[in-house]
Amino acid sequence: MTDLPMFPTSVVGSLPRPDAVRALLGQADVGGQLDAVIREAVALQENAGIDILTDGEWRRASYIGVIAELAHGFELGTNPADGRPWTIVVDKLAPRKPGFIAAEVRYLKTITNRRIKATLPAPALLGERMWSAEKSSAAYPTRDSFVADCVPILRCEIELLREEGVAVVQIDDPHLCLFVDPKVRANYNHADRAADFSVDMVNQVVEGFGDIKIAVHLCRRAGARARGEATHAGGYTPILGQLNRLKVNHLTMEFTTPAAGDMAVFKKLREDLEIGLGCVSCDPGQVDSVDEIVGRVETALQYLAPARITLNPDCGFAPGSAAKVSLDEVATKLKNEVEAARRLREKYS
Repeated sequence: MTDLPMFPTSVVGSLPRPDAVRALLGQADVGGQLDAVIREAVALQENAGIDILTDGEWRRASYIGVIAELAHGFELGTNPADGRPWTIVVDKLAPRKPGFIAAEVRYLKTITNRRIKATLPAPALLGERMWSAEKSSAAYPTRDSFVADCVPILRCEIELLREEGVAVVQIDDPHLCLFVDPKVRANYNHADRAADFSVDMVNQVVEGFGDIKIAVHLCRRAGARARGEATHAGGYTPILGQLNRLKVNHLTMEFTTPAAGDMAVFKKLREDLEIGLGCVSCDPGQVDSVDEIVGRVETALQYLAPARITLNPDCGFAPGSAAKVSLDEVATKLKNEVEAARRLREKYS
């Protein structure tokens, strides 16, 4: 993406879903109606001045559940722990709609000239969220065996995305990032081994795709922002070994909260890794000023060359398909992100 400006701006993935989008999700034969509302998602990003955009993930029931669009073998149930909808693997995976995500990009190419990012869930994350000892073990006796079968499904999608000429393929892996938290690590007999498995599975998914930009999004607060779930504190140091083993070009990392730790950690990352700097808060009601965003980027510049930095929010803006987040507020946040990038270009170009 050499023709992008210094300090390019991006979103992580999701945008808040208006009621019109919620009403369409899960219905049959609504592609044309979704096309129309996705134009609004693109217009919001273009009007803000974003360089690398998505469709807001508005065609998906959830960023994880999109795997059920790509493969047979799942059923929709209810999580007994909290009563929320829960997609669970119950049968051996088989291709269902290869190209579902690639079709998102194909449509975007007809309505924007901006660079496009496509997002996929990490395989180990799917194992953590979609495997049940009670309901899944007949098909997959272990969680890891299910994760391994997700790899070829996701690889197929990246092949199709490459054919579409997508600018960035982002693997969303909040599971790996949880290993920054000592309380999470204490729940595992071998925390590093579990984190290594997550990295190994991502590496299998992206192996051989060196001709496209591959990113990994590290997230620890997706549920906490809108649903009151626990946040996960801790700097990135405990997973530095794993991050440096990822066969990717780009890491998207949160840094709007003190819980993320010191940006000096960048000194210990591979020098070929670009950083998607989480410098815009996703917390509802918190709108960072342009000066605050510039300040975060300038802190990162103590450790990173300008060419290694992309500006983006900490995370997606729609944590969970039912979360209520203001679209107008998000537009303001993105405009502030873009203005911060403009000031940084003036100062450092």
